[in-house]
Amino acid sequence: MTRSRVRPVRAGRRAFLAAGTGLTVTFVAGCGALPVIPRRPAPSAADAGSWIRYADGRYTLTIPRVEMGQNVLTALKRIACDELGVPWDQVDARLHGTRALPRVKATVGSDSIREFAIPLAQACATLRDALAAGHPGGLLAARALPYDTLRAFATSAPRPPRSEPIEQGRAIVRGEALYAADVRRPGQRFGRVLRAPVSPELASRVRSLDEAAARAVPGFAGLVRDPLLSLGRAEGVGILAATPGALERVAAALAVRWSVDGAFDADDVARAIDVDARLAHGALGHRAGGGTADLADLAGPWDVDLRLDVPPAAHAPIEPRAAVAEWTAEGTLQAWVGNQDVFYVRDVIAARLGLEAARVHVQGMRVGGAFGGKTIATVELEAAVLARAAGGAVKVQWTRAQEFAFGFHRPASSHRIRARLRDGRIDAWWHGFASGHILFTNAVLPAWMQRLTDVIGDDGVARAAVPPYRTGATRVEFDLVRLPILGGPWRGLGAGPNALAIETAMDALARAAGRDPVAFRLAHIESPRLARVLRRVRDAAGRPPSGDGARRVGRGVACGIYKGASFAAVIADVDVDTADGTVRVLQMHCVHDCGRVIDADQVRAQCEGNLVWGLGMVLREALPIGTSTIGAASFADAPIPRMGEVPPLHVELVDDGDPPTGAGETAIVASAGAIANAIFDAIGYRPNRVPVRPADVLAHLRAGGRG
Repeated sequence: MTRSRVRPVRAGRRAFLAAGTGLTVTFVAGCGALPVIPRRPAPSAADAGSWIRYADGRYTLTIPRVEMGQNVLTALKRIACDELGVPWDQVDARLHGTRALPRVKATVGSDSIREFAIPLAQACATLRDALAAGHPGGLLAARALPYDTLRAFATSAPRPPRSEPIEQGRAIVRGEALYAADVRRPGQRFGRVLRAPVSPELASRVRSLDEAAARAVPGFAGLVRDPLLSLGRAEGVGILAATPGALERVAAALAVRWSVDGAFDADDVARAIDVDARLAHGALGHRAGGGTADLADLAGPWDVDLRLDVPPAAHAPIEPRAAVAEWTAEGTLQAWVGNQDVFYVRDVIAARLGLEAARVHVQGMRVGGAFGGKTIATVELEAAVLARAAGGAVKVQWTRAQEFAFGFHRPASSHRIRARLRDGRIDAWWHGFASGHILFTNAVLPAWMQRLTDVIGDDGVARAAVPPYRTGATRVEFDLVRLPILGGPWRGLGAGPNALAIETAMDALARAAGRDPVAFRLAHIESPRLARVLRRVRDAAGRPPSGDGARRVGRGVACGIYKGASFAAVIADVDVDTADGTVRVLQMHCVHDCGRVIDADQVRAQCEGNLVWGLGMVLREALPIGTSTIGAASFADAPIPRMGEVPPLHVELVDDGDPPTGAGETAIVASAGAIANAIFDAIGYRPNRVPVRPADVLAHLRAGGRG
């Protein structure tokens, strides 16, 4: 069999052999080994001038954010309508692509309202005033008007209720809203990249495959061997088919056998991050800002000394990632993607395929959940490589099993917190932990480059690790560990696990001091806004429910600050069945302050989502690790909370007119801790690992624990 060999540097140097019932393509590597680094500029009023346009009596708002279920389309359109002073149906909102706007920052970090609302309002105010002065519209240089002059953030209270529908809400209900998987192009084929069933951290390569059997499958359209299909250290084999069903049959017939270097299991991961084992070898390698007291100031004894282990967890989006890419006769490429950063996807495709960026256009589609997990180019690059090989359009959609096996996840972490009291106040606080990388993810960076980044640490791992309390002599330190499974950003980055550890220790300290947990926190809080949400949630929650002989009821509280700007406090009530160890959350109260609330319904929805994520962290979610891979192929293997497990959620929003600061990830700093502390209140069991399993509860009770 003849195969063409070309370097994928320019489209004109592409070659392929069409033979029999399909094509076979082999490429020789011709690209650099360095990964593309995303550029994420902060938005300004000058940038915002391109977001809003006026022509022929209508306004077009090109949303500079990716819509992934947070309803940012609705929120930003609402700001535009308020500032322009026009009715809802006079503004057309659309999603952006790389040709629609200058580069915008990725949709990450709860930044959509915090960073984009004010520039958008400034651009709309500029356009409104220009039209009133007789200017015909078009692209204008937006003026950086003061916040307190913008109509969209008028401080009159209470703000009038909103009656406009969710943007694209009717289309979603009717199945008309388009996601990447919905895109259909003329002559479109279906692609998949096969890899060894092991972590991409292990080197794997093809040992054998049955190309003849694959070619004999009706609908076979191509076999692609290209080094660009590698993921990490895992070789990939691309297949093309006329239909999704044929794709499955081609994959089965190809019967790829793999060679794999090395192996690991769950115990290897646990040993790698064991914080106590690392402490036995000396101090940890990195400090979290604001907590750097000398070790000499932190000598024991300690009133609280606790350990908490947090396992890996999946993002679990309802939509598995998908992309459609189309290679044109002119040597350009267009892609339709469900990614949090279309400009980064463009940069990766252009760099890896050796194209000028102007010859690649990436259109963002609605995303069916992302949570930080769709920030790198995986399926998008696969679709582009296969489309180039096919010379046309190709759709690639990962299966749920591929999502678990080849996506990155919340890294495992291991925590030790020690604290001392003096006269009922915290006198010393030390928190050491070990974690896989988050911002400098091994899903992108090779080991040698990750070692270089370790010099500066990882702010994602350290997020929310410094307690929002007066803690006397304080030291927070951590180690970064390259784990054999892929880890990276997960909702709130390290804030969820770090805040859970902090709030667990605060509850233990309150009890050691003989104080009410709310009063103890209030005595140590420095931020008036954090104190306010804590007082208000205490008042809103009222009296705790009562249990009976077989069911023990407990109440827990936790609070925190996210990214130094948004504030949340949560009270959770749980009951524990002493017969079978089952923990059920009865209700959760949350008070939330993220500054100016643009759309109360959507902010409440974000808070509710965070409350459920906290519930999942403590009671449900743990990504199993199998032999050299993720040990999950479906939600049955890695469950998330079900509707019947979600209790009544009561959310109160604080809005005193401060600039908006972001709601999407804030409540996660308080939700998990409140549930964990409620379990202790019910039965005296302080979890040292999550999720809490019924067997853990029963073991505690049988050992004579309070029940």
